[in-house]
Amino acid sequence: MTSTTITERPKGFSFSEYMTCLTGIVWREGLRFLHQRERFISALVRPLVWLFIFAAGFRQVLGISIIPPYETYILYEVYIAPGLMAMIQLFNGMQSSLSMVYDREMGNMRTLLVSPLPRGYLLFCKLLAGTAVSLLQVYAFLLIAWFWDIAPPTIGYLTVLPALILSGLMLGALGMLISSGIKQLENFAGVMNFVIFPMFFASSALYPLWRVQEGSPYLYYVCQANPFTHAVELIRFALYGKINWVSLAVVAGCTAVFMIGAILAYDPSRGLARRGPAGGET
Repeated sequence: MTSTTITERPKGFSFSEYMTCLTGIVWREGLRFLHQRERFISALVRPLVWLFIFAAGFRQVLGISIIPPYETYILYEVYIAPGLMAMIQLFNGMQSSLSMVYDREMGNMRTLLVSPLPRGYLLFCKLLAGTAVSLLQVYAFLLIAWFWDIAPPTIGYLTVLPALILSGLMLGALGMLISSGIKQLENFAGVMNFVIFPMFFASSALYPLWRVQEGSPYLYYVCQANPFTHAVELIRFALYGKINWVSLAVVAGCTAVFMIGAILAYDPSRGLARRGPAGGET
């Protein structure tokens, strides 16, 4: 008579297993970014066009008075630099969500999401990877802007890092939430146009809100309610070693809401594994 001893595997995962997952996802996103050089170039072309061409034309039209966090009169290109930094993160967040739609069609994302690790943690790792890529693009833009005499205080390059991380997480989570509702890759470009351009132009990225209020009070309230406005202001203040507490609260709150919404939307019963008419999973 023989006896069989069954050893149950301990529940949960160790810290090293979580870190292995995080490292793998970040490493994969980094390799993809390195192999797609045109993605890096296109991420810099858009803000540089605004900085070198549009700012030069608008400099004499849109003078910037002394408003926080600035303590003196500034040039127009100095004012729009934080908005262009946030624009890089906005486009990167949408491109990262585009890659999720592509991976979902090719099966890579489906394989990732059925792993035994918590779904929310997997999506958060993907979000961190996209944010890390956006940080490289933003600091490359700051390096080029430095040669254009757009140089915040030296400490600003360090104090702006937490603001960039938080704004990158918010915009990446927004893109992730949008991608959960897109079933075909061809539909993503149209959705991007309805999200990116209204968020960018109805914000304080290109002009101060007091000028918007003078021209259209209704548009001013729209800009105030726009999360992208608060991401821009959070970056703007952080570049000069200051904190905009209202923008910090709004960006942090929107990050939590968008991330929770993305986790719920990627639930198999709601997002990636909807049941077809025959009862089977599609």
